[in-house]
Amino acid sequence: MSKHILEKLAETNPECEIWWDSSPLVYPSWKDEVLASAPDAKRADWEAQLTRLYNPDAPADMGFRGVTTNPPLSLQAVQLDPQGWTQLVKDIAAANPGLDVEGVYWKMYLELVKRGADAIRPAFEASGYKYGMLSGQVDPRFVTDGEAMLEQGLSIAAMGDNVMVKIPGSKEGYEVIEELTARGISTNNTTSFTVAQYSRCMAAVTAGLQRAKAAGVDLSKWRSVITHMSSRLGEKGDWKAQAKQRGIELSLDEIRDGEEAVLKRAYWYGKNTGHPSKMLQCSMRVEKDASGKTVSRHVEDFAGGDFVYTCPGGYIAGLMEVEDELAPFDPKAIEREPNPASIEKLMQLPAFRQAYEFEGMKPHEFSQYGSFQATATEFAAATRATVDFVRMVMEG
Repeated sequence: MSKHILEKLAETNPECEIWWDSSPLVYPSWKDEVLASAPDAKRADWEAQLTRLYNPDAPADMGFRGVTTNPPLSLQAVQLDPQGWTQLVKDIAAANPGLDVEGVYWKMYLELVKRGADAIRPAFEASGYKYGMLSGQVDPRFVTDGEAMLEQGLSIAAMGDNVMVKIPGSKEGYEVIEELTARGISTNNTTSFTVAQYSRCMAAVTAGLQRAKAAGVDLSKWRSVITHMSSRLGEKGDWKAQAKQRGIELSLDEIRDGEEAVLKRAYWYGKNTGHPSKMLQCSMRVEKDASGKTVSRHVEDFAGGDFVYTCPGGYIAGLMEVEDELAPFDPKAIEREPNPASIEKLMQLPAFRQAYEFEGMKPHEFSQYGSFQATATEFAAATRATVDFVRMVMEG
């Protein structure tokens, strides 16, 4: 049987990790959907590949090394089983008559996190607590409310010792990351895009670890990842608008060059300082480059690095559909310098300089960055939709 393209990527570095970017609860139905449309000649191979990545009957042996969730993905899990989650909402409301809609929603969300974490816990135990973690995210409506995020983060962490808490890359978020780290709680820095954010996150983690060690906190099950939301950096923020205002034509290839430059700068900074946090990449794309070649530069440009790649079902299926068109991974791609001509051009844009330079932004500016605001707004909308699901059930 042939190897999945993501298995080939993982082979370029023994510390490379492939994660599933959704609840494990939705994986079986997604897998069935992919196989239903698979080419006849590939169906058997694809079924074996997808089973290796995650088999609910043998989670300790799963190829995925972890799982991430966010509000849109949590809403997806609810939408796939509305009857089951409707009953859960009713049960929570009946058992907690004093809770309002928001209180019932949060208990439902914690249950979603717990069920997902429990599903992959065997991988956590089999790996000696290195793999098999699930990320649960604090409410994106509170990205600058440190007190609310800390309270929610502690409740998420209580769902299992294989749960990581996703905290946004705001000034307040990094203060919460330090506090959670000091308590030995694993974290995933999300809605983060820029070198300034990544260096601030590393500083917060370092401070938290120092406090934890001084207090004798058990760190044997602790991990930290820092998320780079790749295509959201170049496409959801202000790069295109600023280029247009300045009469600069910005190609997709140049945007990808810029995203590559930002992540590689952060990656090598972490490596050169020996920082324990691991860079995680999400929001990858399969597309055509300027020459018409099928590429997925968000993985091809970083092969050979010990990254985490968290992949939603749509991206995984997209890679499988074009696997015969993609070039083999170069295990030294991580060492390649980004295109200097593109970087010189992009440096004319204030939003790129904010992302690329170590002092591109002050912490209080993180939550004002274009890509941050666009992503937080999208995630908040999905949260409100899930809250409204709870409200409709409670109101009958």
